[in-house]
Amino acid sequence: MMERWNAWPSWARWMSITAVGVFILATVQLVGSDTEQLTSVTTAQAMLRWCVPILLAGLGGLFAERAGVVNIGLEGMMILGTWFGAYGAFNFGPWWGIAFGLFGGALGGLIHAIATVSFGVDHIVSGVAINILFGPGGATRYLSDQIFSTYEGGAITQSPRVDRVGSFTMPFLAGGNIGSWESPDLLGWLDDQGWFYISDIAGLTKGLMAQISLFTLLALALVPISGWVLWRTRFGLRLRIAGEDPVAGETLGVNIYRHKYAGVIISGALAGLAGAFIVIELTGIYREGQTNGRGFIGLAALIFGNYRPGGILAGSLLFAYPDGISLRDLDGSATHALLAVIAVVLTGVFIFSLVRQKRTDAAIALAFALGAAIWYGVTDEAPTWLPNIMPFVFVLLVLVFNSQRLRMPKASGMVYRKGET
Repeated sequence: MMERWNAWPSWARWMSITAVGVFILATVQLVGSDTEQLTSVTTAQAMLRWCVPILLAGLGGLFAERAGVVNIGLEGMMILGTWFGAYGAFNFGPWWGIAFGLFGGALGGLIHAIATVSFGVDHIVSGVAINILFGPGGATRYLSDQIFSTYEGGAITQSPRVDRVGSFTMPFLAGGNIGSWESPDLLGWLDDQGWFYISDIAGLTKGLMAQISLFTLLALALVPISGWVLWRTRFGLRLRIAGEDPVAGETLGVNIYRHKYAGVIISGALAGLAGAFIVIELTGIYREGQTNGRGFIGLAALIFGNYRPGGILAGSLLFAYPDGISLRDLDGSATHALLAVIAVVLTGVFIFSLVRQKRTDAAIALAFALGAAIWYGVTDEAPTWLPNIMPFVFVLLVLVFNSQRLRMPKASGMVYRKGET
């Protein structure tokens, strides 16, 4: 059975898992919950918006890891992206803000590359130093004091407000307009019917197609582009050699240093884009500390997605889903319903582990499933911190139940010196 499952293409497996996940959400919503937020259009819209910074940070981590450099400095590079993105958007417009954010993150990536590739500094130490240098109270505070505090509406910890880029709605499916003509809204009509599962799928799908920021479309396009660059181009092959076996690449004439630099700078640029997205699309203003740990969640998405662009996208959507719930959950009922969803999912993991004769994994899954079910049964609302910890819980579950399938680059984190064996 597992052989047949593994023979499926990855996109088919992810779609199957998504279909099962929506079925679980619809069932919990129908049977045991007094909320309709689990599969609503607004939840899907919020999920998509909040997944983009995680996605871009995860893709940034992917390029660095594939080049053999661990980049836990993504958080600091995102912060650089927020500051530079706000500066560019305020002075020159939102599209220039995107370019400035990319540049700011790339600058942080360059610093990380100089430290790790040229000077052989431990990758973790360098990443932590970058997070401290550009974190709250660091270099960006000084830049804000020198520049933003001189602008009307700015201060030492924030910028003036900036404009957003445009948005797009899919005609016919989500009700987008073509000129002055208002097109049909097929998914909205299906959502209004209230049909079990079908309307739930329609509601979530419409949320992914209605009023999508053009910046979001750019970020989503980077998923297949990243896959094509890394696995279909000569540059990508050489970049991956630098992360798998740099000594062998050196014997083949590959400039390992150059490709490590390229991977880490691209990593920083993508993290900078993530920061610019937070400023331009999510908040409309730069504020100190607004990345809120999403660089680390991007690393979690990288591990969850097994160092593949499609997997990172899936992990980003999954990790952003609790945020999409909590942002519009005024009475706490939808967040509380997530406990029932967790219990059902872990029960499935328990059964799956039993079938694979992994009794230890089955026992752990059953214990957590019972804990989530009891928590759901004895309380009326979940704590507000639950959505914030769920991404890290998901990654822990992946590491516990699926660690043997994780495939990180073999030379990731190693200090490379030309001529050494």
